Amino acid sequence: MGKILPILLALVGIGVGVGAGVALRPPPPPPVEVHPCGPGDDANLTADMPNGTADEMHEDGEEPPETSEFVKLANQFVVSVVKDEKIVALVVMSLSVEVLPGNTEEVFRQLPKLRDSFLQVMFDHANIGGFDGAFTESNKMTLLRNALLETARRQLGPPVIDVLIQDLIRQDL
Repeated sequence: MGKILPILLALVGIGVGVGAGVALRPPPPPPVEVHPCGPGDDANLTADMPNGTADEMHEDGEEPPETSEFVKLANQFVVSVVKDEKIVALVVMSLSVEVLPGNTEEVFRQLPKLRDSFLQVMFDHANIGGFDGAFTESNKMTLLRNALLETARRQLGPPVIDVLIQDLIRQDL
């Protein structure tokens, strides 16, 4: 009985703590509607909207139809950073490709060629010093993103909307 009592007290304490946390949790904040273009007349937006009007965008909480699909590339990309003929760092990246709806299968069919092309872009980026110093600097990242997007469009065609960098890690050796 002496060994069971502390365990029982611990379980009761955990249960009371969880119950109090659930009961005293604050209510969620009210949703905030954000207009990136600022407040104004929605009538001017209809000319700029693809495949729809401003009225479709604001119907009783309904979201507009999905305009893209994201294809996460399963394996990470590993790129070596070489200086003076020695590997000084490894860069590990995870990518996703944003495509128009219905083009996910095409990305998977072309995946070996796409991975090869992406790796070549990343090695070129490493060779020009893109992963040296402050490698997450805006200008360096823009160069890399644009090169990856151009490569994806060359490989897969117009259905490619964007290439997203999900993770980017540099490990110095």
